[in-house]
Amino acid sequence: MKSLFPDHIDLTAKVMDFQLQRQNIVSTNLANINTPGYKARTLEFEKDLQAALGLSETGAVARTHPDHFPLAFAADTAEATVTKSLTPRVVQGVDNVDLDKEMAAMAKNNLLYNTLATVMQKSLTGLKQTIADGGK
Repeated sequence: MKSLFPDHIDLTAKVMDFQLQRQNIVSTNLANINTPGYKARTLEFEKDLQAALGLSETGAVARTHPDHFPLAFAADTAEATVTKSLTPRVVQGVDNVDLDKEMAAMAKNNLLYNTLATVMQKSLTGLKQTIADGGK
């Protein structure tokens, strides 16, 4: 069935959900920076997202025949994986959480999330304008 919303809305929403999960994990890492024995966690979803979109590692669409179109995104097939660093602590008193690394991850994640929010806003603004103009 044809949707009123652009095709990328579901994809953008799913990626924003993953970005929010990543932000929560980074916040948890920062909150536990002084907790002895705490292992920093990360959220990796890019490879699973590429697989769900039918993209290769380089981002190019993988086609088996030149006349084939890429598959549409199915939000239900994309998953995120939380990984826990299992590297043992070598030096006593040194925490596993790297403040600079976590702050950089948080800043990058924030920029990506805000960019996706802007994309969603522009899409919905365009739809709102279309509805308003259609009523005239």
